[in-house]
Amino acid sequence: MAEMMTTDVRAIMDRTPFDASAVADLREVLGRDPSRYRTLRDAVANIRERDRKDQKPETYLRLGVGEVLLGRYGSGLEHLKRASEAGMAFFFQGLAFENLQKYDDAAKAFAQAAKLGYDPKNSELHRAGALRRTGQAEEAKKILGGLQKLSGVSAEFHFQQGAILAAEGELGQAASELEKALSLDRDHNGALFELAYINDLFGNDDAAVDLYKRCTERPPVPLAAWINLGVLYEDEMRFREAEQCYRQVLAHEPNHPRARLFVKDCQASKGMYYDEEAEKGYTVLKQLLEIPVTDFELSVRSRNCLRKMNIRTLGDLTRTTEAALLSSKNFGETSLAEIKDMMGSKGVRLGMALEGGDRNVATQDHRADPPQEVAPEVQALLIKPISELSLSVRARKCMSKLNIQSVGDLAKRSGDELLECKNFGVTSLNEVRDKLSTLGLKLKND
Repeated sequence: MAEMMTTDVRAIMDRTPFDASAVADLREVLGRDPSRYRTLRDAVANIRERDRKDQKPETYLRLGVGEVLLGRYGSGLEHLKRASEAGMAFFFQGLAFENLQKYDDAAKAFAQAAKLGYDPKNSELHRAGALRRTGQAEEAKKILGGLQKLSGVSAEFHFQQGAILAAEGELGQAASELEKALSLDRDHNGALFELAYINDLFGNDDAAVDLYKRCTERPPVPLAAWINLGVLYEDEMRFREAEQCYRQVLAHEPNHPRARLFVKDCQASKGMYYDEEAEKGYTVLKQLLEIPVTDFELSVRSRNCLRKMNIRTLGDLTRTTEAALLSSKNFGETSLAEIKDMMGSKGVRLGMALEGGDRNVATQDHRADPPQEVAPEVQALLIKPISELSLSVRARKCMSKLNIQSVGDLAKRSGDELLECKNFGVTSLNEVRDKLSTLGLKLKND
């Protein structure tokens, strides 16, 4: 049976004519079993070697289609541009441009494919998607409006509808359309990617990982799917798998800037030791130090003195010395002994935070500095939502975890504070600094 499958792929690649029917059969064969992509690679290599000295336009077409289906978009384009002026050649050029995020070129290629009669409705649907990605949403909607008869029968139609809704922020309706697309074609990569991204935004990491993984099982795979899956793996401390994802991107686009940087981050993270017990201990201590002193059974005199000294929490006491307390009017040795006994029962002591240490410093309160006059133009920058910085997925996750909502919130944080966020490395820190510098702003203490 396995031999017959292998023969099918080779026979289809050599079929004459190599037309839309041949490609449809090829995709069906590949869709039944992803392992047959290995046979496709062998078939493409065989055609390249066999017809090396006498390559005709149809040979370039076979090679181009095969390369694009294998996710080799750059080499696929080189072959397809040497193929004849056939609609199929333009359609697969459009797919290659689309996956390389060259959406203007993709839209032109799909338009030419439709004009030449290659699966016109599907070509127009893909053109709508490319136009949407170039910001021409209204034109994309117009195309979809003329193809309403495809509702309920075309996975691509429902995918494009869902993608437009997602771009407009209607994520619930978008998810519904994408589910319809997957009910018609469970392996539709575009629908899998968009639905994975929506789950990612809502923090449904397990569902997002599953959908991204399905998206990467059958080429052509959107490079962004590998990137986003890698980031989710990093969140789960699965650095080796994350690095493999980024290397998949580099295999197709060796100079991809984010993938190159993320690989370095993964390599650094693999050598780091994460002490989970120590982290839990720090969290408990931090919560303890945030307890108000009014929650403890202290004498009236002690309470009054602490209030006058603006000592509100147990953490404030760890940053206060015995001498400072005794210098307060009406605060004597009896009150001092009372305070020390209370703190000892909680496992902390006066002046503890002033002695240094790794994590205790982080428990110091961040009460606002004295108010300063801020120019109106600067104030306008500070109130901008953090989303306007267009940060990477990894950086955005850190902003969410730290509850950073605006540019001003970010500017109040130091680089060290950001680096304490899990999976936020030097690469992400430099990205944040670069984004702020374009606005003339810096992180705290920079």
